[in-house]
Amino acid sequence: MADILAIGELLIDLTAMTGDDGEVYYKRNAGGAPANVVCMAAGLGASTGLIGKVGDDMFGKYLKKILDDKKVDTKGLILDKEHSTTLAFISNRGDGERDYVFFRKNTADLDLKFSEIDKSLIDKCKIFHFGSLSLTAEPSRSATVNAVEYAKSQGKIISYDPNWRPLLWQSREMAIRTMTSVLRYVDILKVSEEELQLITDCGTMLPAIAKLLGMGIKIICITQGAKGCIIAAKGIIERYPTYNAKTVDTLGSGDSFFGGFLYKLLEKSKDITELTADEFKEMAYFANACGSYTSTKVGAIPAMPDSEQIRKFMSEHELLR
Repeated sequence: MADILAIGELLIDLTAMTGDDGEVYYKRNAGGAPANVVCMAAGLGASTGLIGKVGDDMFGKYLKKILDDKKVDTKGLILDKEHSTTLAFISNRGDGERDYVFFRKNTADLDLKFSEIDKSLIDKCKIFHFGSLSLTAEPSRSATVNAVEYAKSQGKIISYDPNWRPLLWQSREMAIRTMTSVLRYVDILKVSEEELQLITDCGTMLPAIAKLLGMGIKIICITQGAKGCIIAAKGIIERYPTYNAKTVDTLGSGDSFFGGFLYKLLEKSKDITELTADEFKEMAYFANACGSYTSTKVGAIPAMPDSEQIRKFMSEHELLR
């Protein structure tokens, strides 16, 4: 049984590295935002699982092994003999941000069908998490929306990351329309400042937050990189600084943040509408530490810490003010 169950892409990140001879080579790692979130939470001790599809190829088998090794339940992961695994080539810029090239035409993750999903996995979870990349094409779009609708009907907490990757959409207009169409199901939203503006069409933060809370979203996590995060809920809007650590690679940092946040939410064992300001503060600092720690190393899943590493990190690093 997975307390945190995600649906969506599991893919290969091929990150550009420079060898001693000055030549560029690409290091293979497991990636995909929903997979990153559940791997982070699993590393902290949560029971997690992933629903998705990869190719029945060397990459797909590698990805399944990574999830198995991380103790993420793969009962919902399908190995597809007809489609290949998605590849993402990633180049890090000098500021720690990234450029992407995706090989994702007719790949396995986009071929996930609702009829292939074992709904009993959803029945047993507490939090059902999804992102926007599985909404970019059919049949994975319908599979994702139908799974979210089913999870909502079963009283699950719905968390959502409208992960903005413009290269994967036919147009900006289609992206906005699709990414906002699912907001009515969402209880917990994780966004960057750019994504917040994109899905609300509000130029400033407070009206954007008010609009989303007015739609019924209960918790909004706005990630701000080195500035930390803002948590908004009914009666609370607060910024929490992150930790003073040297950033090497921001890949997966936002997903680590959210995996840590959802882990802490489960730990509270209470209705999300009853969380106090002190509890939000504790959750935010912990989640910031997860994101900050991951940014100090290369890669997403390989860089993610466990509970002991996070405790040590938080004790050894000061907060940025």
